[in-house]
Amino acid sequence: MTATADRTLTILPAWNEAESIAAVIKELQHEIPGMDILVVDDCSGDATALVAREAGAKVVRLPYNLGVGGARRLGYRYAVEHGYEVAVQMDADGQHDPRYIRDMVLALNTADLVIGARFAGEGEYQVRGPRQWAMKLLSKALSAIARTRLTDTTSGFRACRGELINFYSRNFPVEYLGDTVDTIVQARRSGYVIRQVPVSMRPRQGGTPSASPVKSMIYLLRSGLALLLALVRR
Repeated sequence: MTATADRTLTILPAWNEAESIAAVIKELQHEIPGMDILVVDDCSGDATALVAREAGAKVVRLPYNLGVGGARRLGYRYAVEHGYEVAVQMDADGQHDPRYIRDMVLALNTADLVIGARFAGEGEYQVRGPRQWAMKLLSKALSAIARTRLTDTTSGFRACRGELINFYSRNFPVEYLGDTVDTIVQARRSGYVIRQVPVSMRPRQGGTPSASPVKSMIYLLRSGLALLLALVRR
């Protein structure tokens, strides 16, 4: 790893993830002993914050629901205020495998932002229909912008270092898909180097995913809009 474990912070935005959060924290503690874990409770209606604190994570709570982008921005702000050298962001539902964190942080030797990519030859995760079309469209466009091949630009499993942490603490978008699409465009336009590392995805460890044909089509439309807004944003 490019930074010692005690200078690395893993940020877990969580909204009603009481069923899965403890297992995620315990697995992180096992894989990267000594690494700090911050759960940003996005105004959950369940016991997410209590369960996370009892599992050994640091916890901050938002007074009202801001969505994953707002929660991640607060996580990056916490990282800046406490002097962390590396920040890792991942989901709280157990789909992201913490075994890949070491590879992602190691890749920061030659990059500022590393994306854990699902469609880069690792694992068997697949999507179909409108979501697949949207992801391919975004990956092709953002690969051109980033000047490197990116296969999974909507992945929320990422690691970044140094000044980019400070940048995200001030500029991390809160709108839908901005936390994935816009953050890549922002980073590249600001001169940061972006890479990806192959990872595999797992089923959720708890909670209920929200997916349907209608939501998939809405995702396609919103993806195009998010890309357009990211490109025209100054």
